Amino acid sequence: MNPAPATNLEHWLTARKGQFSPVVPVTANDKIIALDFTATNAALTETIVSDTTAFSAYIHQVLQQAAARYGIGGYGEHRTLYSRSAVFDTVDGQEPRRLHLGTDIWGAAGTPVAAPLAATVHSFAYNNAFGDYGATIILQHEADGSVFYTLYGHLNAAALQQLEEGQAVQPGQPFAAFGQPHENGHWPPHLHFQIIKDLQGYRGDYPGVCRFSQRELYLANCPDPDLLLNLNHFVK
Repeated sequence: MNPAPATNLEHWLTARKGQFSPVVPVTANDKIIALDFTATNAALTETIVSDTTAFSAYIHQVLQQAAARYGIGGYGEHRTLYSRSAVFDTVDGQEPRRLHLGTDIWGAAGTPVAAPLAATVHSFAYNNAFGDYGATIILQHEADGSVFYTLYGHLNAAALQQLEEGQAVQPGQPFAAFGQPHENGHWPPHLHFQIIKDLQGYRGDYPGVCRFSQRELYLANCPDPDLLLNLNHFVK
């Protein structure tokens, strides 16, 4: 993998932070909490992580106890939970993928997902291996004449039937929703949201997790999603 192309994307997004449409419904009264999926979270045992039903119940309980609408986090987080799926193992048996490249928003299945700014549908796919994205959509955007992308993973499968490549999506326009485990790659309901500068030829997919040793290259290509989400200031 080559380093991400030098662009002013981060500066462009930073200058406009807070001006983008919400990706998920949120009000000033909503509570959002940070969720930790690193090895330091002793409550998240291997038994829970390996069982989608138990994992879903864990997320639900944590949100309910905190009276929170969403749990959020994960950008640049080194997560042991990816051991639950062979999708994150490497073919050569070397270092597995464990470094998360997007932001996860954990909440209720059926939560609407909208475009933060004007877009066209670049590509979409149903990546349904256990632990994968499930229903996945990639939108294409423009910033000062340069192109960049946003990836939405773990969606409802029905959303894919309503799309065509090249279709326009308006800011704030819902185009999908959080999927149920059977359609979202067998995860508790949530949205994986990722900004990508260079898709490197991928369509309907792009790594959302990389090897720890490749973190600098991948994080350079995938800037902090909160530049568009603007949700971290809600975290309590």
